[in-house]
Amino acid sequence: MAEIISGKIVSEQVKNRVKAEAEKLKEQGVNIGLAVVIVGNDPASRVYVNSKKKACEYVGFTSYEYALDENITQQELLDLVEVLNNDRKVNGILVQLPLPKHIDENAIINAISPEKDVDAFHPFNVGKIMIGDFAFLPCTPAGVMELIDSTGVEIAGKSCVVIGRSNIVGKPMAMLLLHRSGTVTICHSKTQNLKEICKNADILVASVGKPNFVTADMVKEGAVVIDVGINRLENGKLCGDVKFDEVSEKAGWITPVPGGVGPMTIAMLMQNTLTAGKLQNNL
Repeated sequence: MAEIISGKIVSEQVKNRVKAEAEKLKEQGVNIGLAVVIVGNDPASRVYVNSKKKACEYVGFTSYEYALDENITQQELLDLVEVLNNDRKVNGILVQLPLPKHIDENAIINAISPEKDVDAFHPFNVGKIMIGDFAFLPCTPAGVMELIDSTGVEIAGKSCVVIGRSNIVGKPMAMLLLHRSGTVTICHSKTQNLKEICKNADILVASVGKPNFVTADMVKEGAVVIDVGINRLENGKLCGDVKFDEVSEKAGWITPVPGGVGPMTIAMLMQNTLTAGKLQNNL
């Protein structure tokens, strides 16, 4: 039976670490500020934004919320981003995705100053991740690394398989494992022999957005299994990309859904915002 990797416990450790540093910075007269921009009334986005504000409060950051009408023009949103880029009280800028269809998400991401891009989505920061010279990491892959580290399993030399090739999770996840000397394979919808590839993985990260996609016959005995997926079933229950009940019988370590990767994403956002504040104050 697998050991459960608790995102709740590990995320608390990260947030407490950030909180302690933020308190020290306050003693030096440095207050950390995060601007969160939400466009429209998407209920899921509202839940995420509220969680981020709550986390800011916990670690001692000031959060600035900009709740905008869904009919705002792209130019108006770009103008706000420019104001925030130049606001010294704001160390990090987060524009909650998805945006309404009439707004080009890439144009908005590219307009955020790279030094305030705490989601690490700007091409400048993505490029720095590629070469291993980064200040910020995308929050979900960074959180996954913390979870893997919490198991005590050494990544170097291990066979690591990432299922999914998104810009937000799959690609940066593979890069982070590679920077830690893992032997990395990225799988996706066109991959042949998926089951065989996954069965060889010492560390398996699932990020496909398909409920219960990874079954026990795809998992190596004793593997570390990280489930990034969060899917809502017809009965309203949340589940991941991994068939938890059967895979947990075979894996060595596994993350639950909910309570695994989810809490880590917000904790790492706090870490990135702290890093941004320190860099902007030459600390």
